[in-house]
Amino acid sequence: MKYLVTGASGFIGRFLCANLRKKGLFVRALLRQEATGPWHDLVVGDLASGSLSPDCLSGVDTVFHLAGKAHALSENSADESGYQQLNVAGTNRLLDAAVRAQVKRFVFFSSVKAMGEWGEGVQDETSQRPPETPYGRSKREAETLVLNSTIPHVTILRPAMVYGPGNPGNLGRMIAAMDRGYFPPFPRIHNQRSMVHVEDVVQAAWLAAENPRAHRQVYIVTDGQTCSTRQIYQWICQALDKPIPAWTIPLPILQGLARIGDGIGAVRGKRFLFDSDALAKLTGSAAYSSGKIQRELGFTPQWTLDQALTAIVQSCTRNG
Repeated sequence: MKYLVTGASGFIGRFLCANLRKKGLFVRALLRQEATGPWHDLVVGDLASGSLSPDCLSGVDTVFHLAGKAHALSENSADESGYQQLNVAGTNRLLDAAVRAQVKRFVFFSSVKAMGEWGEGVQDETSQRPPETPYGRSKREAETLVLNSTIPHVTILRPAMVYGPGNPGNLGRMIAAMDRGYFPPFPRIHNQRSMVHVEDVVQAAWLAAENPRAHRQVYIVTDGQTCSTRQIYQWICQALDKPIPAWTIPLPILQGLARIGDGIGAVRGKRFLFDSDALAKLTGSAAYSSGKIQRELGFTPQWTLDQALTAIVQSCTRNG
């Protein structure tokens, strides 16, 4: 059997490919350009343009579809065309190719952003809150395509924000800023945020592919822990071996700085590093439950953020 991984060169993709190889499985990567990595062979193709070789799915039993256009920090408009082109149309092309190749299992990596992000309480898969961003809307549309496919086994995963060594995302940027002394002591805001370790996302993907009960199901994936931005700030201080400041910067000052960032972004036509949207992500709540995948598939997260931060900080400071 062969396993095809799209977006294999990305953060999650590399961990997934390495894990599949450790299981003794044959791994094929689908990428837009040549690259080296933990896979047996590689097929070059572009889902956005439809330039797929006829045999890229030849002999493939299972597809893990990670490729997509992610939310860009610098974006300053609501233009959805780029998300539609790859996340929706690209997924549709891959599904069509998978049907023709008689692929048996298809696991689609969506996101919690396919549902509403903000609000009080912990959300689960029954939430009716609509997606709030172009990225989230494109992921939700792609989910519908996958669930309506004739492939014998399809599953949707919605990971919360993924962390782990080597991830250059928002958490990595926060660690780098704190290491350089650029991130001020964050106020004690009791928000709730869910996250998940990359190795646990890989575990969830394997369970979704292997368990027949996962067919046509949508699963949120988290580490089972919710934490506030202030808690994350303190954990990072400890991992950096820095003292936790006794003072905090007042929220009204942060709000004023965010409005200045809004103005800078409006003038230059590109989002400033710190603006009202960035502040909302730091102060808002986005809490989710992974109870369904735990009950139905036996998913058991092995990591929490506080346990993983030492390795993550070492990776960020070493690469920085």
